[in-house]
Amino acid sequence: MIIFPKAKINIGLRIIEKRSDGYHNIETVFYPVELRDVIEFIVPSEKLKEDQLTVTGVNTGCLTTENILIKATNRFRSSFPIPYLKIHLHKVIPVGAGLGGGSSDAANLLKCLNRYFNAGMDNEMLKVIAAGLGSDCPFFIDSTPSIAKGRGEIMRPISLNLRGYHILLLNPGIHVSTGDAYEKSIPKKPVNDLEDLVLLQLTEWKDVITNDFEDTVFKKYPVIKEFKDELYRLGAIYSSMSGSGSAVYGLFNTPPVITDKMKMNVIFSGLL
Repeated sequence: MIIFPKAKINIGLRIIEKRSDGYHNIETVFYPVELRDVIEFIVPSEKLKEDQLTVTGVNTGCLTTENILIKATNRFRSSFPIPYLKIHLHKVIPVGAGLGGGSSDAANLLKCLNRYFNAGMDNEMLKVIAAGLGSDCPFFIDSTPSIAKGRGEIMRPISLNLRGYHILLLNPGIHVSTGDAYEKSIPKKPVNDLEDLVLLQLTEWKDVITNDFEDTVFKKYPVIKEFKDELYRLGAIYSSMSGSGSAVYGLFNTPPVITDKMKMNVIFSGLL
């Protein structure tokens, strides 16, 4: 069975406060993007002693035995008995770029296993399993535009529709440590509600919707800010870093003309 997990972008990201458990409370909007990985799994004719995973494409930077797909399969198996599988991942979504690729892979595999083996779990049950794999993992069970709070795991769908806008998604090729980005951030309580701001006209977003990680990440990696500035020079209505970076996106009314300077860093260009 073959599935195509999609990425997400963050629209705004507020770091509100540090919690007693060491995590941070945040506020952000998750929005799905048509940049996709490819996953195939089969039930082999021979009996395996463990799941087998092969990976091509973008380097995940981890051992296959530590890949989130193996963790997701084991978590699913703890709730419903399934045989050991052969899984192949072709990685397209950059790792450590703030696009949720690993979380999407895991969540979509959970959904697919549920269908294939007729396990009968509803989406809420799948979200419980997904939550143990990553704070943003439950988002990809529905992949519906959502406001996220808490550590990012408290989500509610919102009526945000960007269909018809073009997105240009760039990867500067820098791995930004999320832990390091949080450590250097300065939490602050917002004076307005992000959910209200994203329902404004897109032309108003530039001055009111911000990603709090940009202050510290841009200081350490000025080239990421250069990518954001270049997107505005190309005519973006709104541009931002996604999550803790390093991917940067621009939203446009019409397809942007990609400069030679950017061609090597484009990972997706198309309609939302």
